[in-house]
Amino acid sequence: MSRPRVFVTQPIAETALARLRAVAEVEVNPDGTKVPDQATLIAGVKRADILFALLHDTVSADVLAANPKLKAVTSMTITPDRIDVKEATRRGIIVTNIPAVVTEATADICFAILLAVARRVVEGDNAFRKGIYPGSQGNYFAGAAVSGKTLGVVGAGRIGQAVARRGRGFGMKILYTDPVRLPEALEKELGAKQVPFNTLLAESDFVSLHPQMSPETRHLMGAAQFAKMKKTAYIVNTSRGPVIDEKALVKALKAAQIAGAALDVYENEPAVEPELIGMKNVVLTPHLGSGVLELREGMAHIVTDNAIAVIEGKRPPNIINPEVLK
Repeated sequence: MSRPRVFVTQPIAETALARLRAVAEVEVNPDGTKVPDQATLIAGVKRADILFALLHDTVSADVLAANPKLKAVTSMTITPDRIDVKEATRRGIIVTNIPAVVTEATADICFAILLAVARRVVEGDNAFRKGIYPGSQGNYFAGAAVSGKTLGVVGAGRIGQAVARRGRGFGMKILYTDPVRLPEALEKELGAKQVPFNTLLAESDFVSLHPQMSPETRHLMGAAQFAKMKKTAYIVNTSRGPVIDEKALVKALKAAQIAGAALDVYENEPAVEPELIGMKNVVLTPHLGSGVLELREGMAHIVTDNAIAVIEGKRPPNIINPEVLK
């Protein structure tokens, strides 16, 4: 009896691959520098029983239709925004995800890019590599203070709360806006005060975005919202790219309505509004939220657990369309 076949869309941890190879024939797309296009995914699915997908892979109806015998899409994503789950379910294809395990790593990258844009870390690094050294007390690379400033957290879920804890460690005043007020004890622990969205925009030195993605939060930050921010304030986004209207952000930065931006996610990933690339007061990272080696390895093993369960005819631990098992 032939072994099941698994197509992995980008290189993952070798320890996870070793487990997969023990029970299946495994093909890995070797190019880890870019998100595979539809043609690559379709070609891989044609040769596979299980698709091992990463967050940015668009598993469309065309991808699902490429192989009538496809059994499962085991995905390394928390919310399957890029998977046509309805079509997969119609075809009897199992879809799995991973639990919300990226909270602390995402909060870390959020604060890393916040500090980087405020203290002009990227500018300084690039300049020093070119031989520019203005001295330790020159104003050439003077940036903005972080300690003691006001941090506005938009969306007080797990990651928003984790960012607030980091802000409190820097002695920051924490404001938050969320449809649901946090328990009083948690507010006290975080040192956080709930305020209306417009108040947060007007009073914060750093606005950090953590809302859930929905039609209501698309372009949550647009021209009107940037106009309400302090001219000395910074916007930070590690949630979902479409929360910011990037064209409006460019206009706000060019008009000096705000001081700068730090982005790890983009409206049309992997593309970014071109003018942002040339701006010195903008820090751009390629969606590094969960980019911690041990975390990524753990995530790969969660997906592997799901894939192996499918191979063994068991219920996958993280199935999101269990109706297909009926």
